[in-house]
Amino acid sequence: MEEPGAGGANGAPGKGKAQPPAKGRELFRSQRKESEGSVDCPNLEFEYGDSDIYAAELSELYSYTEEPEFAANRRCFEEDFQTQVKDKQWSELDVAQQKAYVMRLLDGLEVVNREKRLKVARAILYLAQGVFGECDTEADVLRWSRHNNFLLYQMGTFTAFLELLNMEMANSQASGSALRKPAISLADSTELRVLLSVMYLMVEAMRVEMETDPPTWKATRDTFRTELSFPLHGEEPFALLLFTMVTKFCSGHAPHFPMKKVLLLLWKVLVFTLGGFDALQAMKVKKRQELGLPPLPEDSIQIMRSMRAASPPAYAIELVEQQQQKRGHRSRRPLMKQDSLDIYNERDPFKNDEVLVDEEEPDDIDNGIEGELDLLERDTVIQAVSAPRPPVERVSFPKGLPWAPKVRQKDIEHFLEASRNKFIGFTLGRDTDTLVGLPRPIHESVKTLKQHKYVSISEVQIRNEEELEKCPMSLGEEDVQETPCEILYRVMLYNLPQYMIALLKILLAAAPTSKAKTDSINILADVLPEEMPITVLQSMKLGIDVNRHKEIIVKSISALLLLLLKHFKLNHIYQFEYVSQHLVFANCIPLILKFFNQNIMSYITAKNSISVLDYPSCTVHELPELNAESLEVGDNNQFCWRNLFSCINLLRILNKLTKWKHSRTMMLVVFKSAPILKRALKVKQAMMQLYVLKLLKIQTKYLGRQWRKSNMKTMSAIYQKVRHRMNDDWAYGNDIDARPWDFQAEECTLRANIEAFNSRRYDKSQDSEFAPVDNCLQSVLGQHLDLPEDFHYSYELWLEREVFSQPIRWEELLRYP
Repeated sequence: MEEPGAGGANGAPGKGKAQPPAKGRELFRSQRKESEGSVDCPNLEFEYGDSDIYAAELSELYSYTEEPEFAANRRCFEEDFQTQVKDKQWSELDVAQQKAYVMRLLDGLEVVNREKRLKVARAILYLAQGVFGECDTEADVLRWSRHNNFLLYQMGTFTAFLELLNMEMANSQASGSALRKPAISLADSTELRVLLSVMYLMVEAMRVEMETDPPTWKATRDTFRTELSFPLHGEEPFALLLFTMVTKFCSGHAPHFPMKKVLLLLWKVLVFTLGGFDALQAMKVKKRQELGLPPLPEDSIQIMRSMRAASPPAYAIELVEQQQQKRGHRSRRPLMKQDSLDIYNERDPFKNDEVLVDEEEPDDIDNGIEGELDLLERDTVIQAVSAPRPPVERVSFPKGLPWAPKVRQKDIEHFLEASRNKFIGFTLGRDTDTLVGLPRPIHESVKTLKQHKYVSISEVQIRNEEELEKCPMSLGEEDVQETPCEILYRVMLYNLPQYMIALLKILLAAAPTSKAKTDSINILADVLPEEMPITVLQSMKLGIDVNRHKEIIVKSISALLLLLLKHFKLNHIYQFEYVSQHLVFANCIPLILKFFNQNIMSYITAKNSISVLDYPSCTVHELPELNAESLEVGDNNQFCWRNLFSCINLLRILNKLTKWKHSRTMMLVVFKSAPILKRALKVKQAMMQLYVLKLLKIQTKYLGRQWRKSNMKTMSAIYQKVRHRMNDDWAYGNDIDARPWDFQAEECTLRANIEAFNSRRYDKSQDSEFAPVDNCLQSVLGQHLDLPEDFHYSYELWLEREVFSQPIRWEELLRYP
């Protein structure tokens, strides 16, 4: 591939050259417009967290097609309420009266008639939605919604709805009906949507803590969290039921399941039971203390929140400068200082502060990501010279690097091995204390490395696992703590590959870059109306609704996958590796790269929402007549929170899958991820840029010298923003780890370790070889066995079928002495 700015077949472009064809001009104009837009792109004021604000998370539960159902819920409630309570509203009742009425509603869920049961469920949903018919403001709706959801839980509503959900999942009639239909719509999942909506509202209301919450709510919240995390009577955790719904949907046996609601509920249940990102950080600190490890060098969450974004690129201007240099044109300044190549437009911290203190460089635009243009486009690049350059936004960044460097034990061993081979001629294995015969500078180097040595929880877990494998008898049984994460992994273990494949299938179907295929799953069953739109306006509304629906699915899957990976990694490294390996085997890496192979700025600034139809706004305000203007009213946001959240989550998942895995890093290289990731740097959000730069850093050693030479600004950004490993030769590619040999063996070794861990800890039948064997016939026959209740009914039939009707082949005994 030619470098940008190199002359084409007809020589270097000049001023007197004829204009290229119209198609080329259009293409160049659109690219130049895109690059200029990225230069003007302001910093995105985005605060990353477990989820968006409370009202936004509730509004995403409903599609705009479901809007008429708010009135249906209210009608069902009012019809029943007026027969039970005369001349009063719900908000006028005291708590005892409200509890009595909820009990009557729950009794109504026991009826056999499906229609009556659905009406009662709708009335309960109206309560969970905040009795909006009696409210004047959105704040009132949210306040009553939280009050009612706590009340509903205290009365046992969640357990009742869980039983109904199990009934609906087992409803073969609904599944059969959906399978026979050529097109599935909202009407096929009415009961499921009502049940899941109530459960989601209860989980979300009780998960979110607010300052105004009464003290009694804390105890209720803890009880609910325990109920979801530690199921009683040998039942499965609620999250597993939702995972089962996902796999059943993807297998094609239940195409009517409302997948967006299932995924949103599954994500919020995981956040509630396992803990969010702040809880994870606290658990990590606590676990390090328990293992006797030194505290973390810094709080990574706080550092990322305080980081500033790098300036975006300017493609055309950079290409012009390169062309001028190639043609021998002298620029205004004959020498370009390293400062101007820096992505933060800062002076070099190692220079003398007295030199050029007040120098301004307005002409140096930080263009950290180089564009590539076709030969056709290069003819018009020269026209950009006369255009005034946009003003450069100066980005202030604190002096010094943001992260403390880390060194692994393995790095110190490698350094000493190389030094001993060089100066002594032999090595001492893993001994890092003996420095006899090594020169003084090596002593100083080892001292510096040990000062920054970092031992992770994973390293301790791997070491413990190796010892348990070596000495199973002497070390005895491992003491495994029964945490919500441990319970979830144990129940997910045997179907975990299917769960991961199902989630990635849905993610692929929801990705904006995916093409519609006949074999792809239909994720629009809970957004398409029974009657398709007739007018252009209805089509516009449905188009916005479908895009929003897909964005919410991507958001929920990316968040729950990241949460699972982070919690499993903290609980045990091999649990994390098991999930990671199945994600990699299911093509998660190319899927995420395919997702980012789009105009990512357009995706992040997409406005696929109609604010007047969002809950709770649509329940208290009169809906205006729908027209092109009202579709855009009130949407003045600089960016779409959920889309930026999804992008960061997917980048974090990609980082988790590839970190310290050379075989997976090579996948990034093979799939040509570098240009895709560099385009994502145009988004001026520090956290997103950090994870993009991390992914670029791990593969620079494989991309060759020419790539590093032509991407110095990206290399500079990596140096300034990503944590340093003291022995990591990432910028030069001389590291022994960069040699791409035997990557398959790396994955096979990891898989063997994972299988040994799962077998030892969870497959108890494998441990039978260590159990004592009873050889006494009388003792064995005298053991008491618990037989099922119906055994004596079928015992004679079993004897007839399995014993008397089977011929006895005595000759078989002679074959095997």
